[in-house]
Amino acid sequence: MNQEKKRLSFWQIWNMSFGFLGIQFGFALQGGFMSRIFQTLGADKDTIPFLWIAAPLTGLLVQPIVGYLSDRTWHPKFGRRKPFFFIGAVLSTIALFFAPYSSALWMAAGSLWILDASINISMEPFRALVADKLPDSQRSYGFVVQTLIIGIGTWVASNLPWMMTQLGVPNTAAAGVVPDSVKYAFGIGAVVLFSSILYTILTTDEYPPEDLESFQKEKEASKGFLVGIKEIFRNIADMPAVMKKLGVVQFFSWFAFFTMWSFATPAITEHVFGATDTTSSIYNDAADSVGSYLGTYGLVSMVYALILAFIASKIRINRRLLHLVSLILGGFGFISIYFITEPWMLHLCFSLVGIAWASILSMPYAMLSSSVEPKKMGVYMGIFNMFIVIPQIVAALGGVNFLYKLLFGEAVINTMLLAGTFLILAGLSNLLITDKKAIHD
Repeated sequence: MNQEKKRLSFWQIWNMSFGFLGIQFGFALQGGFMSRIFQTLGADKDTIPFLWIAAPLTGLLVQPIVGYLSDRTWHPKFGRRKPFFFIGAVLSTIALFFAPYSSALWMAAGSLWILDASINISMEPFRALVADKLPDSQRSYGFVVQTLIIGIGTWVASNLPWMMTQLGVPNTAAAGVVPDSVKYAFGIGAVVLFSSILYTILTTDEYPPEDLESFQKEKEASKGFLVGIKEIFRNIADMPAVMKKLGVVQFFSWFAFFTMWSFATPAITEHVFGATDTTSSIYNDAADSVGSYLGTYGLVSMVYALILAFIASKIRINRRLLHLVSLILGGFGFISIYFITEPWMLHLCFSLVGIAWASILSMPYAMLSSSVEPKKMGVYMGIFNMFIVIPQIVAALGGVNFLYKLLFGEAVINTMLLAGTFLILAGLSNLLITDKKAIHD
């Protein structure tokens, strides 16, 4: 029996996606300020990518497993995806609160590992929930609304240390100690993360499996850790052709953004502000400013997503063309950072990056969801995220350090040139996608 999925209103889609506000608070604080924490604890710029490697490695392991387990979970009261929302929320909240209190590099790297693993437990089921709840005609719309919420979270969270400084919270500290402005920001982020995910849990119902009897039989047949692992590998081998082609786009996209997250703070504080001493007020003010500029891409992604949400609710869109253009614009945004003459110009650069970010968070998932069996939506969304974490692992293991120095030179600002080049390549890779069902709603 096929379930008839009702078209949902904007606010129903908003409620089911609202937990992404907290998830993005976690990711934005992690992406915008973990490198600052690493530098404060004594890391030099070339070791920063290695300290980040725990995050993508965790995603590589956690997301397919969580997706597989959530596909095989059902409780009449707690649902299918919501138990994973809650577990991830509790663990993420704890990790986010304690991360800036690290007193050694190994502690900060460990906090990042725990934080990323915990966020991943919640994030993957949120992607699957959109496909679970919405009919095909609303998929693009649903993922774009998620992106709108993500944009809000990115902008607010990226500006939190700056806001704390404006409120009088100290922005400097002794050598090897993270400033209170960053600690307060992470604490606020922890509260927002837990409360927003709890809001989605309390306001959203889930559909039961289409055939509950068949679902229970499949669940019984797939019991056992080794059986589950074999099933995940079987799904990887049988992944749809569209998914493989999107994987190429994702590789270049996420290599570019990992480069930004790990190098934006050292690159921009040095190149634009001339600040390298992590104990100085000049550096910490500059690092706050970098966080604010990074927030611009979240703000613009929010506006862009709002526009896309309106368009997607009215007409069919060409997902491939939209994604292609958006990524190329973002690539030019990264490259332009190298050439700016005034700090305020960073807002313009990151505005272009925000267009790419909005598209990355919506169009690939909309294209994929049209090519996957509904009963395997969770595991395939988890597997798809391998195409997010693998490029980050490659980047962290030396890919960024090797390529930016080889192609552009030793100066750390050249990492932004590398990020821009890879994002343009990501845009052009969309030409590989030819499946009409993936391209259009």
